[in-house]
Amino acid sequence: MPDFTETFEESSSSTSIILEDGKIDKIITGAEAGTGIRTIKGWEIDYSYENAGGLRPDAQTGPSIDSRISLLHKADKAARSASNLIKQVTVSYGDKTQLIKVKNSDGVNRSDSRSRTRFVINVIAEKDGVIQTGYETFGNCIVGTARELPLPNLGTIESLAKKAAERAIMMLSAPHAPSGEMSVIIMSEAGGTLIHEACGHGLEADFIYKGISVYAGKLGQKVASELVTVIDDATIPNAYGSFGCDDEGTPSQKKVLIENGVLRGYMSDIYFSKLLGIKSSGNGRRENYTLKPHPRMTNTYIEKGKTDPKEIISSINEGLLVKKLGGGQVNVTNGDFVFDVQEGYLVKAGKIETPVRGAMLIGNGPKILEEIDMVGNDLNFITGTCGKGDHAPVTDAMPTVRIPQIVVGGRN
Repeated sequence: MPDFTETFEESSSSTSIILEDGKIDKIITGAEAGTGIRTIKGWEIDYSYENAGGLRPDAQTGPSIDSRISLLHKADKAARSASNLIKQVTVSYGDKTQLIKVKNSDGVNRSDSRSRTRFVINVIAEKDGVIQTGYETFGNCIVGTARELPLPNLGTIESLAKKAAERAIMMLSAPHAPSGEMSVIIMSEAGGTLIHEACGHGLEADFIYKGISVYAGKLGQKVASELVTVIDDATIPNAYGSFGCDDEGTPSQKKVLIENGVLRGYMSDIYFSKLLGIKSSGNGRRENYTLKPHPRMTNTYIEKGKTDPKEIISSINEGLLVKKLGGGQVNVTNGDFVFDVQEGYLVKAGKIETPVRGAMLIGNGPKILEEIDMVGNDLNFITGTCGKGDHAPVTDAMPTVRIPQIVVGGRN
């Protein structure tokens, strides 16, 4: 007999629309339903599924395909209106309405309904052979029975499109960034990519159990600056990574992972929580019924501090201000990272000066958390999709922070 059994029923419907070069390039709509069955005996997991049956979600009286397409066209128009230097605009839209029901041998019998939408706006500008990009995202989620998809208003979409375009245009004429060790300010507008990639994954219970996280075995120890508190919170209203219960039926929770620099907890699912002898934190997530769950982040952020961001900027004699982070690479085992800076500025004598392009941040996530010495009273969430074998909707955030010394890569 297995030690644990679970059924995961799911019904979902989704729409994906891509607009490129002013034309609708792709529209994909679909629905699926099925049930996944998991059994656990000792360390061994068996998982099977069938794509039949499932649940019947309540009928939606939502926006039409035409109304969603109209938003994409208006975003495209707003971006192109910024300058004739804009050469390409791609606007992607996706939504998913999902109804799940989880039953297991521990007595759990719980349902959840989630309706999510997400826009991604990518802009390319070109001048004299120089190419620069800008992007912005929007996403949200309604938890519980949603009668209508949570679309953003027109003003929000147009504003984001113009912002992406203006960033790409500004970077065309920006000089190359200097390189070397320097003070760096990461603004809240940069989003929480750094905390998600360079710290968050290391606090997931599977990496802890396998001993490949730098945070393994450090509960109760000081791992960050006393100014740093890290939270993962699936209960935030309308946040893209929120839900009523996770994909194992555990109610959504607000978890303090690091409190005033001290490691307090990990993000866990049922399987790894039992192996570690801890309580599940409601972070068991899966993309759909065809996959078994594993520990994943939800809405992860550094809690805001008490310092005005203007005061943080004025404290720097010479350094780099990061207003928007791009992509990057991270070694989860030790937290080493390299991140592109999509929008950055030189700071001299406490004043923001010229924008610079081509900068990279090169460092170590755990070390950065230890060295942060100023934390702003602002916070700005950015939506994303986290890949870890499958994909899960998340949001990440940081307040404005000052890092006294970090390696900046650049041409000069």
